[in-house]
Amino acid sequence: MTATISPSTADAAPGERPPARRRPAAPRRRQKVTAGGVASSTFLWLYAAISIAPLLLMLSNSLRTTQDMAKHPLGLPLPPNFTSYQKAWITASFDTYFFNSIFVTVASVLLSTAVSLLAAYAFARTKSKLFATLEGLFLSGLMLPVYLAILPLFFMLDAAGLISNLGGLILVYGALGIPFSTFVLASFFRQLPIELDEAARLDGAGPFMTFWRVHLPLVRPAIATVIVFRFVPVWNDFFYPLILIRDQSAYTLPVGITRFFGEYQTDWATLFAGLTLATIPLVVLFLLATKQIVSGLTAGMSK
Repeated sequence: MTATISPSTADAAPGERPPARRRPAAPRRRQKVTAGGVASSTFLWLYAAISIAPLLLMLSNSLRTTQDMAKHPLGLPLPPNFTSYQKAWITASFDTYFFNSIFVTVASVLLSTAVSLLAAYAFARTKSKLFATLEGLFLSGLMLPVYLAILPLFFMLDAAGLISNLGGLILVYGALGIPFSTFVLASFFRQLPIELDEAARLDGAGPFMTFWRVHLPLVRPAIATVIVFRFVPVWNDFFYPLILIRDQSAYTLPVGITRFFGEYQTDWATLFAGLTLATIPLVVLFLLATKQIVSGLTAGMSK
């Protein structure tokens, strides 16, 4: 009887175990294309195109001259002209409004996020009637119309000498963002298993070290979501700077743009350049944080 020797067995040295044979890769399953899927994809692409079209038109017109736009409203910026950006940035004091908005928005978002992280961690990991009552007090801020508090806020800031002061505006925005941020972050902290706290306690970590080293890295998607959802309304807010800021050098972008529109209402190229500059930080933020935002919004939806 003749023994059949496979190639893998023949290549193995005497006394050695022959190498394992590789299994063929399983064929990939093709997703079925349905009429509903095609319709929904087409609708989403059309919606994205309609949403992006005004931004592209704004960008295109900011690179043209006002005379060119009057002759060819839908023309292309060939060649591009950056004079309007220089005029908006320097001549119209747009740089002052821009950096004021950056400072106020970043500082207030960081302030509200830091306070909300500590509060949410305490509410989520501590079982106590006192903490439950405090959490209800925090979340009650979501039900109050914030614009009705403008009179007491104005008198408080005036008594503290914070009218026309960016520090007062930061405190107002930071306080207004705490209820929403605490609500979102507390729900994420509650999803973390209690075994993480027990393991950290066995390793000798205290409550703050457990929060900093164990829990904080796990809720990064929630932090990114909170930052974006607070950054946009603070950046675009017009009401509080209009009431609380009197000095033109402390104007933020929304208030500065109204003055900007009054002075350059016939200079369309400069207006479009200013609007483009005001939009760039939001676009950059969404591009950088898209992955974290999607992870935060879909956390807990799939097991």
